[in-house]
Amino acid sequence: MSPPAPSGRTPAPAPGAGATATTASLAERVVTWQRTQGRHGLPWQRERDPYRVWLSEIMLQQTQVSTVLAYYARFLERFPDVAALARAALDDVLAAWAGLGYYSRARNLHRCAQAVMAEHGGRFPASAEQLATLPGIGRSTAAAIAAFCFGERAAILDGNVKRVLTRVLGFSADLAVARHERDLWARACELLPPASADMPTYTQGLMDLGATVCLARKPNCLLCPLQGDCVARREGRPEVYPVKTRKLKRTRREHWWLWLEHAGAVWLQQRPATGVWAGLWSLPLLDDEAALGAVVQRWRVPVEPQPLIEHALTHFDWTLHPRRAVLDSAEGVEAALGPGRWIALDALDTVGLPAPLKKLLAAR
Repeated sequence: MSPPAPSGRTPAPAPGAGATATTASLAERVVTWQRTQGRHGLPWQRERDPYRVWLSEIMLQQTQVSTVLAYYARFLERFPDVAALARAALDDVLAAWAGLGYYSRARNLHRCAQAVMAEHGGRFPASAEQLATLPGIGRSTAAAIAAFCFGERAAILDGNVKRVLTRVLGFSADLAVARHERDLWARACELLPPASADMPTYTQGLMDLGATVCLARKPNCLLCPLQGDCVARREGRPEVYPVKTRKLKRTRREHWWLWLEHAGAVWLQQRPATGVWAGLWSLPLLDDEAALGAVVQRWRVPVEPQPLIEHALTHFDWTLHPRRAVLDSAEGVEAALGPGRWIALDALDTVGLPAPLKKLLAAR
């Protein structure tokens, strides 16, 4: 459902209604603004290497630029090209990714690198259509790579760009509905600059506007090159765009984390290949303190409570109760808890750990 128009105002145009600016003027304004006012100091900018552009695009999904900067540099040191990433063990990739969150991105990076090597001779495809067939590369990411590296006239539509375009166009249809999302894609394609040489600057300009000017809260409209054409600004209600009514219902989970330590090592178990923290190494999870106590009692050692951890994930909030026990003998651990392995405390950076566990063990 479209948001109601404020009293005395004209309702926002429906999908497909004409924009207030012509295609050429909007694209030209974005290009001119980016060249003079946009961001120019980020390490992946002006890159034409598809590997580096792809890596930055994946890292920047749902992650702030300030966080990505350090990870991007370290990741490239460890895996300087697509061949190095494809050869690496998944554990090494997850270890390099640890702390960035949304670990399916790291698993898909690894799968994608292997596909590029096996199916494309180590070279990324040059079109958005082909790029989108690779693991973990969606339509918007494929378009960004194609625009930046190959000058293809392909529209991007990540979260920031959706916000910019829906506000400028007054696109009030609910993007939770698939056909409305398709309509916005069509509008984004119509707005592309006519010259492919402008595509890298135009694409970067839309990203920069969404990240630095057209903010979700308190947009800096006076700094925007599109302010004269922006329907949302004219209405005085930019915060209602984009419209997306379906929201995930958050749930809550609670578990007890068993931290077993022996001879300078900690017992870790690899998470399943799907689900939360898939493929990462974690302390054994138990449903309640009684279950944890029943496991530990066989070793007759004291159990030390650790500070409670509240961890928020996309779909739920997770309460974790760490309990630490130092064992004199490692006998019977696998029989009691299932497969796992002892990892030396000074070698934890060699395996992928969930961010809260990495923080917990670092503070020991």
